[in-house]
Amino acid sequence: MKKYNMKLKLVFIMMITKGAFSFGQKSIVYPETRSDKTIDTYFGTQVNDPYRWLEDDRSEETAAWVVAQNKVTNAFLEQIPFRNQLKARMEQLWNYEKTGAPFTEGNFTYYFKNNGLQNQSVLYRKDANGNESLFLDPNTFSKDGTTSLGEISFSKDGSKLAYSISEGEVIGEKVIIMDALSGKVIEDTLVDVKFTSLSWQGNKGFYYSSYDKPKGSELSAKTDQHKLYFHKLGTSQKEDKVIFGESQKRRYVGGTVTQDDRYLIISAANSTYGNELYVKDLSQPNNPIVSIVSDFKNDYNILVNEGSKLFVVTDYLAPNKRIIVIDVSKPSVANWQNLIPESTNVLEPSTCSGFIFANYMKDAVSLVKQYDYSGKLIREVQLPGVGTADGFSGKQKDKIVYFTFTNYVTPATIYAFNPNSGLSNVYQKSKCQFSSEDYESKQVFYTSKDGTKVPMIITHKKGLELNGKNPTILYGYGGFNISLTPNFSVSNAVWMENGGVYAVANLRGGGEYGKEWHDAGTKMQKQNVFDDFIAAGEYLIAKKYTSSNFLAIRGGSNGGLLVGAVMTQRPDLAKVALPAVGVLDLLRYHTFTAGAGWAYDYGTAQDNKAMFEYLKAYSPLHNIKKGVQYPATMITTGDHDDRVVPAHSFKFAAELQAKQTGDNPALIRIDVKAGHGAGKSLAATIQENVDIQAFTLFNMGVTPLLNAN
Repeated sequence: MKKYNMKLKLVFIMMITKGAFSFGQKSIVYPETRSDKTIDTYFGTQVNDPYRWLEDDRSEETAAWVVAQNKVTNAFLEQIPFRNQLKARMEQLWNYEKTGAPFTEGNFTYYFKNNGLQNQSVLYRKDANGNESLFLDPNTFSKDGTTSLGEISFSKDGSKLAYSISEGEVIGEKVIIMDALSGKVIEDTLVDVKFTSLSWQGNKGFYYSSYDKPKGSELSAKTDQHKLYFHKLGTSQKEDKVIFGESQKRRYVGGTVTQDDRYLIISAANSTYGNELYVKDLSQPNNPIVSIVSDFKNDYNILVNEGSKLFVVTDYLAPNKRIIVIDVSKPSVANWQNLIPESTNVLEPSTCSGFIFANYMKDAVSLVKQYDYSGKLIREVQLPGVGTADGFSGKQKDKIVYFTFTNYVTPATIYAFNPNSGLSNVYQKSKCQFSSEDYESKQVFYTSKDGTKVPMIITHKKGLELNGKNPTILYGYGGFNISLTPNFSVSNAVWMENGGVYAVANLRGGGEYGKEWHDAGTKMQKQNVFDDFIAAGEYLIAKKYTSSNFLAIRGGSNGGLLVGAVMTQRPDLAKVALPAVGVLDLLRYHTFTAGAGWAYDYGTAQDNKAMFEYLKAYSPLHNIKKGVQYPATMITTGDHDDRVVPAHSFKFAAELQAKQTGDNPALIRIDVKAGHGAGKSLAATIQENVDIQAFTLFNMGVTPLLNAN
C-alpha cells in the first residue's frame, strides 16, 4: 500500500506542476493529461481516441488524474465568495422533517422518516397499538454516509425482510436478510447482486438478479447475461439456483411473485425497450416456465392477477398504452382481452385495494381515473391541483390508498384516498418553509426546428421582469421513454428564491406523448432531441426570460448527452453547461457494463456505416473543436458509476480542456466513492447542488440574493 501511495504521489506532482491558478481573469491551468495514438477504424474511417487510457478505472494514473482534476475544481469553487452562504441557505431550507406514505407488512405499519438533514431516511414502524419504534437506520451503515439502502422486501406474512445496500467503493449490491420481528440478521449476506429487485415466495425465500463476475474491471467491463436466482432461506448463496438466464442470454432479467403467491412473473430484455414475458405456476415445484410473449417488439408489465387472469399494461397495438387481460391457461394473442383501451393520453397505471388507477399524462401533468377489475370506470380522482400525482399502489387488501401530489412550486404532500367514497384528505402536509404563493409556474408550447410543438414549464418568482437578464437553468432529458413531470425540488427552490428561472422542456425521445414521441428521438432521429432543446433555449431568449449570457443548460445521464451535444453544436446558446454522468462517447458506450442495452435509443457504431456516421456527427466527445469558445462547463460524475461509466466524463473533460478557447472554465467535479446518483447521501447531494449553482451564478456574473428568511 505504501508503494502504491508513493507512485500516486509522484504522478500527481507531475500532473499539477504545469502552472498556477489565476482566478482574477478566470484563467485556469489544468492538469496535463497525457494523450496517445489510439485509433479505431469504423467502415474505413479512422477515429482518434487519445484519452483511451482514462477508461482504465483500476490504474494508478487514472486515480492520480482524478485527484488532480478535483484539486483544480475545488480551488475554483472555493474562491466563489458566496458559496458558503449559498450552502447555509440550502441546508436551512432542506432542514425539515419528511415522512413517507405508510405501508403495512404483517402486524406493523412501516414508514420512512427523515428528521431534516439526515443523510438517509430512517425506516420506522408502529404496532397495532400505535407504538412507534425505529426499525432500520441506514445512517448507521457507514461513517461517511456513502453506504445507502436500496430495495426492501418483506416476506408475505411480514416476518422476514431482505434489503439491499450499496457501498460507495463496492461495485454491485449486497442483500441482508433479517427476522423482522426481532430485528436480528439471520443469514449470511448475499454479495455481487446487481440491477435487481427482491421478491419473496411466501416465507421460503426470494428471487433476485445478478451477473456473473465480469472479466476485467468490475466497474466498466461488459455485462450482458443477467440471471434470475432463487435464494432459499437456510441455505448458502452458492446453493442458489438459477431460475432463468443460464441457457437464455438476456441483458436484463427480473422476477416478481404475484401477491397471492400463485405465479412467478419473469420479464427478460436485451434493450431498454421491448421485453419478453414468462410465467411459472408456483403451486407445483416442477411446473415449467411458460412463454407469454416471445419477442422484444413491445413493452409488457404485469399489474396484478385475479386467479389465472393477468392484468397487463402494454403498448402492443397501442402507442399510448392500454390494459389487457391474459389468461395463463390460454395465453395466445388470439385470446387476449382488451380491458381499458388506449386513449389520447399516455397511460401509467397501478393497482391497490382491488382497483386499477389509470394515471394518465396530459401534456406532462397527471389525470387519474379509478376502474374496477371488470374495466368499469368508477370515477375520476379529484387532484388538489395541476401537477404530478404518484402512488396509488399497494396491496389488494389495503383499505386506504395513498398518493403524493407535487409540482414545481408545491412541496410534496401525501393524501389518503378512500377508494369506496372517492374522498381524499391530507395525510402528511410538507413542512418545507417555502412560500408557494410567491411563485408561478406555467406551461408554454414552442416550435422546434421541424415545426413540432414541444411543451415546456417555466417557473419563477411572481413579478419577474422580462429583461433578458434573469439567470435561467434549462433542464432536459429526451430519451428512453422517460417523462419529466412537475416535481418540487429544494435546490430549485433556492435557485428561484435568488431570482432564477427554472425551465423544463419535454423533449422528443421522452414518454410524454407515448411511443411515437419516444421513437421520434431515437437512433437516426436523435437530432430531433437536440433541436428541441436548442429551440427551448431560443424561446426563453426571444421572450426575454433570459439571454445567452444568463442561460445554463443542464441534464444528467442521457440528459448529460443532451447537454454535451447542444454545447458542441451551439456553443453560443448558453453561458454555462452542466452535463452530469453523461453518455458522451457514442462510439464506445455499448462496450461498457450493460450499455449495449441502450441501442434501441442510440443504435451502435457497429450497426452499419450510416449509423456510425450519424453517431459520430453528434457524439459530444468527437465534436469538440479547437479554437472554439465553449460555455463555462462543469462536468459532474462519480468515480464508481457502473451505469454510465466515468470514462465518458473523464475523456470529455480532457478533450474540452485541451481545445477550449477563451477564459470560460472547463472543469470536472468527481464524487469519490459515488455511483450514478441513486442513494447519494443528503450531505453530498446538497454540496453538489451548491457547487452547481455557485459555479453557474459566478460565471454569469450574478450575485445571489441569499434571502435566508
